[in-house]
Amino acid sequence: MDAPQNIFCRTSVALSSQKAEQEKLISILPHINYEASGIDKQPTIQFSGVNLQVINGTGAESTLNGAGNLSEVYGDPQEHPQRETYWGHVNPIGPRGVYDETKRYAEALTMAYHRQQGVDTAIMRIFNTYGPRMRPNDGRAIPTFMRQALQDRPITVFGDGSQTRSFCYVEDLIRGMIALAESGHHDPVNIGNPNEFTLLELAQAVVELTGSRSEIVHEALPIDDPKVRRPDITLARELLDWEPKVELREGLKRTLDESGAQALIGAGSQ
Repeated sequence: MDAPQNIFCRTSVALSSQKAEQEKLISILPHINYEASGIDKQPTIQFSGVNLQVINGTGAESTLNGAGNLSEVYGDPQEHPQRETYWGHVNPIGPRGVYDETKRYAEALTMAYHRQQGVDTAIMRIFNTYGPRMRPNDGRAIPTFMRQALQDRPITVFGDGSQTRSFCYVEDLIRGMIALAESGHHDPVNIGNPNEFTLLELAQAVVELTGSRSEIVHEALPIDDPKVRRPDITLARELLDWEPKVELREGLKRTLDESGAQALIGAGSQ
């Protein structure tokens, strides 16, 4: 089955190192609207929230024939783990409101185009993804922890570190993306690793992997920061015959080995 005409995707992890997956990606990449997500969102939300809504809206309306969205559609969820049928729990006027609501808006537009215009669409809800060549200063947990640990600097954990996330290695994500693009399925599908870790556990794993002398320090928890995040991937298993294969510690080691310490600390970058 042909891939959807466009896939709207937010992630900044390098796509794949496997040749077979690269060849399939080449066939669908022209249809992907690729938009990074990370620390970049913060000043835009704080200072240009309305503009971000308009920009994302305009971009979605002009390019969105399919969508690869983020699990931010679930907000700070009251259902755990999160199924695709869950509508989410978002504070629309909070500090994260624009960031969360633009993800939901993109899905609404995608389904409107599918229903009203007959556009062939797909919606992939991406949970935390990581891998080689992530930007060291983009603000996400894994590149931040690795950058700090490799320099023996304090590792900053927000709150007490008990909030949870689920981390999916990039090659697993790409297998899911290809499977969904070829499936002909139009409703949202969670793509992520259902193994759940606290942020404190992640920080400790990075310290152990790198052999760092870093101490773990705690900073104030941001307002409306999700307390839990874990995908229910029952639909992906049944519909796509997909599930992740790479466990967190293996993925962290591959990220370190394939990236190299200098790249992970941002040596030579601006």
